[in-house]
Amino acid sequence: MIVAFGLFWAVNSSFAQTEENHENATSESHEAATEEKKEGINITELVFGHVGDSHEWHLFSLEGEHGHETEVAMPLPVITYRPKTGEFSMFSYSRFHGGWYLDEFGNHISNTSYDGLYVEKNMKEKIRADNGDPVYDLSITKNVLSMMISVVIILLLMTSAAKKYKTASLQAPKGFQNALESAIIFIRDEVARPNLGPKYLKFMPLLLTVFFFIWVNNLLGLLPGGANFTGNIAVTLCLSIVSFIVMVVKANKHFWGHLLNPPGVPTGIKFLLVPIEIISLFIKPIALTIRLFANILAGHIVILCVISMIFIFGALSKGIGIGFVPVSLAFGVFMFMLELLVAAIQAFIFTNLTAVFIGQAVEEGHGHGDEAHGHEAHGAAHH
Repeated sequence: MIVAFGLFWAVNSSFAQTEENHENATSESHEAATEEKKEGINITELVFGHVGDSHEWHLFSLEGEHGHETEVAMPLPVITYRPKTGEFSMFSYSRFHGGWYLDEFGNHISNTSYDGLYVEKNMKEKIRADNGDPVYDLSITKNVLSMMISVVIILLLMTSAAKKYKTASLQAPKGFQNALESAIIFIRDEVARPNLGPKYLKFMPLLLTVFFFIWVNNLLGLLPGGANFTGNIAVTLCLSIVSFIVMVVKANKHFWGHLLNPPGVPTGIKFLLVPIEIISLFIKPIALTIRLFANILAGHIVILCVISMIFIFGALSKGIGIGFVPVSLAFGVFMFMLELLVAAIQAFIFTNLTAVFIGQAVEEGHGHGDEAHGHEAHGAAHH
């Protein structure tokens, strides 16, 4: 997929400067755009433009003639399917760059239509058909490309460490191999064993994959111009669904018995307790989804807002804007360092909760004697 994408990009697009035409369809929208330009940058559009997904990888903007902005961006492949006609389309996103106008709902609509398609962009980009037919967007967007890059990085790092273990298995690990081993041992001893018990080895590949995948993507999102991959709720939902499917498939009879027919509970209470237990089963992946999504998205928004305060105060007074630069940069650096810590913490929390939920599903039932022995062992370990 990476090679195919590279060939497609080399033939159809390049790192090019694509100029946005800020002329609007009506005189009222043109006046509104001019007034907004005088007041300063649109912070909302700036922030959500950076944290949202896109069909092009925006790098930076240059101010051209007459106050027009020139975007330096990499157009990405647009792949669509129209179920009504059964038609597939594949072309570069640069085909749509002919300027924008505002519709009656305040959405930015591309002046250029290509292959019967156009772009509608507000907080989110959507590919629409000119005739109103439904369109399935299968494009390689910024988030999809970021995911591919992260997968390649993880594969290269893991395979290189594995080769070192094969060639020098008797030598003590050093460098990156040592750091990687420390992370793996941490997940094994602090996440897998306490929550999964004797069955922990069976789920170690899943837990390690989830941990490193989230951690690497969290770090890539902090790079200048990086994609907000794990701050996309669709991404965190898919990760949560994977954990949920494993939990449900691997759940034993003991788990389903306590869920659907709680022992030792009066029959009348069961009619109230069982629906609550079933609802709690589906709340688990929802909690995983929202926790990771909200924390990563909030961190990115805070950093962007702190940096944008320079331009907000600069619009009031040039002197105030210059004076606020060191304050804004100091807060930005502090938040960035905090986000480096959050990137690892959120990967650990998601992995740990996944292990907890799976551990509850695969836990075997205990007899009275075993339960008492387990309490004694737990008390001894606590002391």
